[in-house]
Amino acid sequence: MSREQTGADAGLGAAGGEALISAKKVTRILPGGVPVTLVHDIDLTISSNEFVAITGTSGSGKSSLLYLLGLLDLPTHGEVLIRGRATAHMDEAERALTRLSMLGFVFQFHFLLPEFSALENVMLPMKALSNLPAEAMRERAASLLASLGLAEHLTRRPDQLSGGQRQRVAVARALANDPPVILADEPTGSLDSKSSEQVFQILRNLVDQRKKTVVAVTHDLDLAQRMDRRILLEDGAIVAGDVKGG
Repeated sequence: MSREQTGADAGLGAAGGEALISAKKVTRILPGGVPVTLVHDIDLTISSNEFVAITGTSGSGKSSLLYLLGLLDLPTHGEVLIRGRATAHMDEAERALTRLSMLGFVFQFHFLLPEFSALENVMLPMKALSNLPAEAMRERAASLLASLGLAEHLTRRPDQLSGGQRQRVAVARALANDPPVILADEPTGSLDSKSSEQVFQILRNLVDQRKKTVVAVTHDLDLAQRMDRRILLEDGAIVAGDVKGG
């Protein structure tokens, strides 16, 4: 059962879950001759072990909100907290460390480095965090890829993989440092229906089996209805919606 969030209840996360990401009156304005408001006055809590869809029409602010929640962008007003810790005054090194340890990212276009193998791409976040010896990094990367059905493709470069396989490598990379939260921006947007379903099931299993929190921007309402909670944006704001079953 899924439900679509209203403006009134969007601040609530899963009942009893730990608040992992909280947005408090978050607004993002692009400056210029005619300032553009991307996100307006957002209050939102993402809790542990949730599968959350962010939906809305093109230009409604879905990706902008995701980037703010993921500390990839800074709000003009308001605050994003990670496990209750304020992030506004973090320097870039602190923000990068928080992203590496707390957040994994999956994008519509996988952004794998073309010169590196699948194994090497998955090892990159671990190398950035530098808390494991090299052999342990290789073993963890190989294990993650194997768990996603890619055991036979460890040494292949991205151009030697299908679109669905590349996206599974991207999911493995997002899991490299075992973050509690995975943020996905249109993770099935460039895939055919079969590959889309495979990626969706992987994300579903991350929540159900690995007890991760997954927040996914999607324009696919069929997929959104199969998630646990839906947040509907319009013109950069969370808007009222009916409670719906999925």
